Amino acid sequence: MDLPDVPLFSMLRERMSWLHQRQDTLSQNVANADTPRYVARDLKPLEFDDALNASRQGTAMMTTNVRHISLTPSKSGTFEDHETPDQESSPNGNAVSLEMEMVKVSETQAQFQAAANLYAKAMTMMKTAIGH
Repeated sequence: MDLPDVPLFSMLRERMSWLHQRQDTLSQNVANADTPRYVARDLKPLEFDDALNASRQGTAMMTTNVRHISLTPSKSGTFEDHETPDQESSPNGNAVSLEMEMVKVSETQAQFQAAANLYAKAMTMMKTAIGH
């Protein structure tokens, strides 16, 4: 068994990928804060139901009971984004609030750090379990 293919690691990698792409989207919003008619964008949040449905499509782990849930994250790599105007448009049509965008950037950074820490702890635990 290859450690990176363990469902927990795959799910954490997908989460970190989503957070990375969200940070890119938010940074574009900040960069275009003075661009006329620019509307802020954000990624569609990852939903538990979507992960559950994706897990039902392919099974990476064998289930021994019909009540067990096999977790397999989606392998999409790209995430859906949408317009999220933070405020009413300014006279030039721009709908970006730098304050709101910076709050989102900060939250995204903290969530990425938490996911990276979980990944590192899980990897350390697996290495300890196999005797490395």
